[in-house]
Amino acid sequence: MKAILRYIVALIFIASGFVKAVDLKGFSFKLEEYFSPIVFNLPFLEKYALAFSIIVVVLELILGFMLLMKIKLKLTLYALIVLCVFFGFLTFYSAYYNVVTDCGCFGDALKFTPWQSFWKDITLLVLLLILAVLYRKREEDEKVRFGKLPLLVVFVLVMIFVMYRGIAHEPMIDFRAYSIGTDLAAEKQKIAQNPSEYKTFYSLKNSKTGEVKKVDQDEYINKEYWKDTTWQIEDGKTTSEISKKGYESEISKFKIEDVNGNPITDEILKEPRVIIVFTYKPKEADAELVKKTETKALSEKAKVIGVSTNPNFYKQISNYMMDEIAIKTIARSNPFVLVLEKGKVVEKLGAKDYLNQD
Repeated sequence: MKAILRYIVALIFIASGFVKAVDLKGFSFKLEEYFSPIVFNLPFLEKYALAFSIIVVVLELILGFMLLMKIKLKLTLYALIVLCVFFGFLTFYSAYYNVVTDCGCFGDALKFTPWQSFWKDITLLVLLLILAVLYRKREEDEKVRFGKLPLLVVFVLVMIFVMYRGIAHEPMIDFRAYSIGTDLAAEKQKIAQNPSEYKTFYSLKNSKTGEVKKVDQDEYINKEYWKDTTWQIEDGKTTSEISKKGYESEISKFKIEDVNGNPITDEILKEPRVIIVFTYKPKEADAELVKKTETKALSEKAKVIGVSTNPNFYKQISNYMMDEIAIKTIARSNPFVLVLEKGKVVEKLGAKDYLNQD
């Protein structure tokens, strides 16, 4: 029984590490959110986000594999417990203060709400503590049996290749909503046809009894609370909540605007072929690389536009705007090229890879 529990916990950590290893840049963007002023207010750490993401992923992968293979089991369990406590703190902070809506625990492969992430960490912590008790007396010699270390080395080398591939190029496995073949126009249509519905909720306080109750907009009108002067709406406690969940997709954030704030997304998605050059941090982009990318894109038979957070960034192509976080959902390089044909993603790659194409 304890072996099965050990396998389950080990595979969860390996799976969690793997989906982040595939897309380390994406995970580093998530860490940047934690370091931002609205969360922990540690902006000086943002430039080290990729390094931190590598450390976290390597720990998850190696410790998960060591747990699976029973390598230095006690030490491995204690290290995983510390790691879980750390993750638990982050997810609790995110959930309680509602500052990071997705912890990125399983990358883009599996989405959790902040509270789901927190309870997932608590569950893992409990399981690890149970394993620590069950394995408090080792059944085998503390020396690592022959054959296990070579397997660990091979595992680490494979994961290093996966991580390098994701950093230097595009992720080997694309879990994002913008994977090649995705029809953005069709997704946009699904969102429009099945939108989420919201209701306004009021917190009412009875001036005579002190009773407080929460009622939605319909109840407020139908039961004529608005006529009863003893019931007063409490300031700052009115909320808008989903009453019917519609079709949800990351594509909802794909909103391109001109420099005056006018939306042009629908026009772009109707183009027979359009090459979009994205830059999420214009100040950090290599100007020469951007220039060469613009030049090559203009040589192709397609409409070419540039999308960034700076209305005057591109010199040879038209400038358009998009939110930085939305751009990062699409782009893993700075700059990045996305090719659409009537709204369908047909190509996506970093600017360097784009320039090296035949």
